[in-house]
Amino acid sequence: MATKRKDSNRIVLKKGEYQRTNGTYAYRWTDGKGKRHEVYARNLDDLRAKEKEIDADTNEGLKVEARYVIINEMYDLWEQLKRGIKDNTFENYKYMYNTFVRPSFGKKRIQTLKKSDVKIFYNYLADQRCLQASTIDSIHTVLHQVLDMAVDDKYIRNNPSDKALKELKQSHVFKTEKRRALTIAEQELFLNYLRNNETYSHWYPIFAVMLGTGMRVGEITGLRWCDIDIDNGVIDINHTLVYYCHRHEVELNGCYFNINTPKTKASNRKIPMIESVKEAFLMEKSNQEKTGIKCSAVIDGYSDFIFVNRNGKTQHQGTLNKAIRRIIRDCNDEVLLNDENATVLLPHFSCHSLRHTFSTRMCEAGINVKVIQDTLGHQDISTTMNIYTDATKEMKKQEFESLDNYLKKTV
Repeated sequence: MATKRKDSNRIVLKKGEYQRTNGTYAYRWTDGKGKRHEVYARNLDDLRAKEKEIDADTNEGLKVEARYVIINEMYDLWEQLKRGIKDNTFENYKYMYNTFVRPSFGKKRIQTLKKSDVKIFYNYLADQRCLQASTIDSIHTVLHQVLDMAVDDKYIRNNPSDKALKELKQSHVFKTEKRRALTIAEQELFLNYLRNNETYSHWYPIFAVMLGTGMRVGEITGLRWCDIDIDNGVIDINHTLVYYCHRHEVELNGCYFNINTPKTKASNRKIPMIESVKEAFLMEKSNQEKTGIKCSAVIDGYSDFIFVNRNGKTQHQGTLNKAIRRIIRDCNDEVLLNDENATVLLPHFSCHSLRHTFSTRMCEAGINVKVIQDTLGHQDISTTMNIYTDATKEMKKQEFESLDNYLKKTV
């Protein structure tokens, strides 16, 4: 009969258990593939707790090596295998993960990850990093998919990020400013200032086209002369210009442009030109001929872009929004200098606000909702209806104010 092995406290050791020379304990076992593994613990009770976890994992088919895999390693595998999404969406996912997850949270071991860890991380992003709900939503989309793959590949039993974002949104009151369109008076002030100000007049054509077509930023910055037919008054939207910024990833060498397909199938469309848009295109052409500016950019074989800077390079959302901020500042200064009691000033807005303004003008003009949807390239009619609802609410408010003023005069 074999002698039973005991530790220094005379406790009988089970198969695979042994006490190390420093007094701690270890457990060795062989998995189903014949590979040997070993875990350690300070005392025998802790060791046997780990043995129970190992047995449970083995019975449920979880991979033994899972206890050593960190989130970053699982993400790297996900990145290699992920297919079926647009390049710019994928680039955004990679940016979100590498910026906010990889440096710290991504170093956690997957098998020890708890739902509370994910919730603490999301709270940190909201409270300490002051990220907007939409940004945390993008981070969650990536992290949830990575952990879903870990479940499918038998690294963990359940996805610890399930419902974590929903609970965060319920517990936090995120400040979300409702996007509003420029009023007719504000729109006129903006365009008139650009048209008549020598410093900013070169910005008039691109912003006038945005206000007269509702094109997305990537659509208008990627627009080529061959995409427009001024004689027949048609703009052909068949691609979009995407700007990638990888300042955090040295190997990708900073920022660059790519040509991509339109955002959705519905985004591939033709937009009729109104007279102000035709005039803006002709003005841009005339300005470039006078100044000698020529497009020097070639992106994925595409060239001859309409809206370029003084060096002939394409514009992007960052430079356009920066220009808008300067225009707002100087325009309002000029207005207040002439009339300190001025009632119309430019509010803070961005490029996308110009798209929203165009859609609002269409709603105010009573244009059919399906025509608005087709012109804007909305895949889902509900997106168009939300704009239509907001516009009609504002119109109703203005009509009742007019009624109130009329009644005051007649009574």
